Amino acid sequence: MENTETKTLHATGNGTDTNSNPIGISFKKPDDKEAEIQKLILQERLRLEQEYGVNAEKIDHFKRPFEKAFTKNQRADTTILFGGLTWKHEKLIKGVLQGLGYNATEIPTPSKKAFQLGKEYGNNGQCNPTYFTVGNLVEYLQNLEAAGMTKQDIIDKYVFFTAGACGPCRFGMYEAEYRLALRNSGFDGFRVLIFQQTGGLEQEEMEAGLEMNLDFFLGIINAMNVGDIINDVAYQIRPYEVNPGETDKVLAECMDLMFERMKSKKYFNFNSKIEGLVNKIPGTNYVKRFVEQMMSDYYIETVQQIRTKFNSIKIDRTKVKPICKVTGEFWAQTTEGDGNFNMFPFLEREGAQVLVEPIATWILYMLHQAKNMYHDRKGIKENEEAPKAHQVLKRFKNYKDYKKIITVLTIAEKVFEREYNRIREAFEDMPHELASQLEMQRLGHPFYNSRVEGGEGHLEIAKNIYYVNKDMCHMVLSLKPFGCMPSTQSDGVQSAVTSMFKDMIFIPIETSGEGDINAHSRVQMALGEAKAKAKAEFRKCLDETGFSLEEIKAYVDSHEELQKPFYKVGHRKGVVGVASNFILDAAGKMKKEGIKPSVKLEEKEAA
Repeated sequence: MENTETKTLHATGNGTDTNSNPIGISFKKPDDKEAEIQKLILQERLRLEQEYGVNAEKIDHFKRPFEKAFTKNQRADTTILFGGLTWKHEKLIKGVLQGLGYNATEIPTPSKKAFQLGKEYGNNGQCNPTYFTVGNLVEYLQNLEAAGMTKQDIIDKYVFFTAGACGPCRFGMYEAEYRLALRNSGFDGFRVLIFQQTGGLEQEEMEAGLEMNLDFFLGIINAMNVGDIINDVAYQIRPYEVNPGETDKVLAECMDLMFERMKSKKYFNFNSKIEGLVNKIPGTNYVKRFVEQMMSDYYIETVQQIRTKFNSIKIDRTKVKPICKVTGEFWAQTTEGDGNFNMFPFLEREGAQVLVEPIATWILYMLHQAKNMYHDRKGIKENEEAPKAHQVLKRFKNYKDYKKIITVLTIAEKVFEREYNRIREAFEDMPHELASQLEMQRLGHPFYNSRVEGGEGHLEIAKNIYYVNKDMCHMVLSLKPFGCMPSTQSDGVQSAVTSMFKDMIFIPIETSGEGDINAHSRVQMALGEAKAKAKAEFRKCLDETGFSLEEIKAYVDSHEELQKPFYKVGHRKGVVGVASNFILDAAGKMKKEGIKPSVKLEEKEAA
């Protein structure tokens, strides 16, 4: 037994004084010879340190501070805070969490004051989203304190829930930044719950205050999908509304309606003895919830009511609007406030139609990248070498495990897409369909290796090519934080992309807490080019119809269905703008009804 004991050797240059050794070296003592070797090594190390004046100190490694857990028995008295998405998504997530029995509320969209607080209480050199989101939490807590709550009550009665990650991005440091800023601002001990992209919730599952079960995940997915689609619809309608502000008014009403629907959802509650017995069968509970999700029209009914409300808005699609596709870093392309210079309302004020990016694309991207990872590692397992040719059983087992994981991920992709498309179909396919991740990989990989992760990886490149090639936008605006490494890499690659696609209008904008005027000025210049492109396209299409714009407008005014948002406008190859496609549709209807131009095309050209 003696040769397995762990011993600590303290020595000086002569190996006799154990008190002068500033460090302790522990090792297993298999025999006296090994112990003697270790002793001589330590003596020589200490001799060299003394000779060169190097004083070795015991290394005090960083340990994560202890944090009080958020437990099940605290739910009734604890409010879950969250934020970082659009207000539409956050409102629906709030409805889901409250429907599951949690006290939950969203943090308002961060402002420049939040940015300054993030810089004041956080580390130097962080990216724009870090300062905005961290400072936003601090500002919210400070407002609670100003309203009369004590710091201790805030610490005890609130927790913050957010996502975490790893990789070549400051996103992996968000958790540390939250904790540092909270400590520096006087809220040391405030609880931050991190949900990792590659793991789960960092707390004990059995008595967790926030249970990451199937009800939670299905609810969040439904909130994300509905939020994506309503957001898309609103951005398609608002630029063409006849009565300014009507879209936002209807949008607010629709979000209240869907919020109540999310909040009021009844989840399975097995009260009877028979159901209680059935529920004890492993997996039964999950199967019932999954079947309900796939078969129920619970959300579809409300979506149809929302569609009717949106369809009451009168619009004029003869307005010529350049379509601006927004891409870039996830947070910068999603947020709707000072974090991206209020770029969405600015673009609309400048006469553009904004094509927003759904969060669903990011979810499918992560699933697709996970499949790529398992495909690349097929045949080997973590910390194992690939099996030799003669290890048939081991190779078969690895292959079976690989197919099982790929099958699960593929099913997850298909189910997610199916649920997204169900809601999209309820809006009569007006929202844009999700881009194929395989197609995105094929488009982006020749320019940006699809196995390079961090940020949106190859997606920024692929989206630029995808939306331009499919004639879906006149220009692409890429929003990213100042100094964001993955986006900086993408910008370098975009120069090669734009050199190959000569008609592409692409502009990258780095966001920060300052520089609104400069950013808006740069966007205005690119938008001016996109406007000229859209107007030239419109004139060409109008000439092709043979009708004057006044004739087409008069026809539209006499046909109410053409003034409805959910009239499906055709999309033609080489024609991007809504107005251009719409007048071609209207002209086609006019010709079918036997209406002829009042002025012949030859006379118009001569004039």
